[in-house]
Amino acid sequence: MSLDTADWPTARLCAFIAELDFEQIPPRVVHFAKGLMIDWLGSTLAGKGARQVEIIDGFARAMGPADGPSIVIPTRRRTSPYFAAMVNAAASHVVEQDDVHNGSVFHPAAVIFPAVLAVAEAEEKTGREILTACIAGYEVGIRVGEFLGRSHYQIFHTTGTAGTVAAAAAVGKLIGLDAAGINHALGSAGTQAAGLWEFLRDAADSKQLHTARATANGLCAAFLARDGFKGAAQILEGKKGMAAGMSSDADPARLTDGLGSRWATEETSFKWHASCRHTHPAADALQSLMRREGLGQDDIADVVAHVHQGAIDVLGAVDIPQTVHQAKFSMGTVLGLIAVHGVADLDAFERHALADDRVARFHSKVHMEIDAEVDSLYPKQWVGKVSVTTIGGRKLNARVDEPKGDPGNTLAKQELEAKAIRLAEFRGGATADEMRRCIARVWKLDQPGSTSDIVKF
Repeated sequence: MSLDTADWPTARLCAFIAELDFEQIPPRVVHFAKGLMIDWLGSTLAGKGARQVEIIDGFARAMGPADGPSIVIPTRRRTSPYFAAMVNAAASHVVEQDDVHNGSVFHPAAVIFPAVLAVAEAEEKTGREILTACIAGYEVGIRVGEFLGRSHYQIFHTTGTAGTVAAAAAVGKLIGLDAAGINHALGSAGTQAAGLWEFLRDAADSKQLHTARATANGLCAAFLARDGFKGAAQILEGKKGMAAGMSSDADPARLTDGLGSRWATEETSFKWHASCRHTHPAADALQSLMRREGLGQDDIADVVAHVHQGAIDVLGAVDIPQTVHQAKFSMGTVLGLIAVHGVADLDAFERHALADDRVARFHSKVHMEIDAEVDSLYPKQWVGKVSVTTIGGRKLNARVDEPKGDPGNTLAKQELEAKAIRLAEFRGGATADEMRRCIARVWKLDQPGSTSDIVKF
């Protein structure tokens, strides 16, 4: 890397990742990353049997090797790292329980862990190398998402775009690329980055394709760079790079914000409800209000969810949901499940989201309104505010500043493990005992001698 390019934001980001050593990472961040991995593993197992995942796995079976070093987690078969990463990424995003980073509006786990673990199995990497690579991916992907800004998210699914770059950075770190090599990997990743929100309008399956392709394309980009394939040096901030084509408010300073001092990994939120994260703040607020006031669903005449513009951009595309997955992007359905059943978990969606007339009736009582305060705080903070009018005419309000799972209201270790076990058992991906053994291996991943042999049933 020449002196005249070394100060470019992308170059500085790549240099940080190349030089990152496990010992530089604070122990609290390492611990948090292990929790994120456990959470991701549960989501991946919950994707077993999902129609979208089976179709992508069918493609992988037809196009990829029938055996290999890397596990396809939902089916337990083995294939190449490329195809294992692809299927696992799709599986981990289908039930809408994977993690999210507020400020970047990005789901890191679904694109970073599949790529890193698939490659680590093939190349026999240590637990510490795995954790370092995953944290590197989080630090890059989150910053790229923040750099691309709010305008990007109006049209583009950041997990598909920033996620491709994150996967490339993570795998690049895992396989030992230097700063120039990581820059080439990011260049090749960025030119493949894609993911559009149009799929929500007609309940298409694109969201799982976004994670599948992001992790696979990022993996591909890193391996191409290892073999000398060159990528654009300024694919992020260049005149014809990602920001130029995908954003109107990109801020290059966000790419290097606090490198080495701010650990964006630990800012990541766990998802409590099994729905789009944009529904969670209002769901928590309504749940709090109903408990506080002792209300049932039949006591409520009208609900206003006061939201940020991003929620309207994404959730506004869904009127009457046609599938369970689309219902996870319906504010009315999510609040209906909270009001009628008290929860919006996987079981509630599967059993009641489309089939329960009471949920449908409550759906008709709900509407969203842009709120200036909520919008001004987003995306750094996702505030939940609801206004309820009761059948008797009472006007009630509730507010939640940190939804369940946010860093300031994060899951306790017991809650995290219990969630992962519930997810594993949801479609028979693993038994509770099998999942507990996997969880134990992940918690020990930073110990000397720990290897990539995490997912062993």
